[in-house]
Amino acid sequence: MGTRLTIALVLLVAAAAAAWSLERRGRAEPPARGSAAVPAQLDRRDFPRPDATWLVVLFSSATCESCASMGEKVRVLESTEVAVADVEFGERPDLHERYGIDAVPVVAVADVRGVTRAAFVGRATATDLWAAVAELRCPGTSPEPGLGGLGDGRGAPGG
Repeated sequence: MGTRLTIALVLLVAAAAAAWSLERRGRAEPPARGSAAVPAQLDRRDFPRPDATWLVVLFSSATCESCASMGEKVRVLESTEVAVADVEFGERPDLHERYGIDAVPVVAVADVRGVTRAAFVGRATATDLWAAVAELRCPGTSPEPGLGGLGDGRGAPGG
């Protein structure tokens, strides 16, 4: 009886080890951070109203479900000081390639020199977009001044 118990115990340990090994091998490690690119600099001549103080660019795609709602949220930001552009991949693949856009939606908020001052990768709320632009236009107006800021952990460059 002792030999059978020993064999059963060895088989049980071997089966547990095999199961652990297979489970561990099948599990993919999550990425440490998303890799979606946000351009640090935009050539304002590539977009409407290059003389406007601010530019909000949505890089989108007609096949992206999130892009349609982002387009609606971005369009309401248009004003005399803020130019808005929706750069749809099917219409302007050259701009997606030029600026290294590898995921959509991406929203970049650039100053008059084309320097990206705030960005959002993926969905963002209308409130967050509005607050980020308002804070850039008039610092101190947003209760969350870091929204869309570089390195804020919400998908902007560095974060």
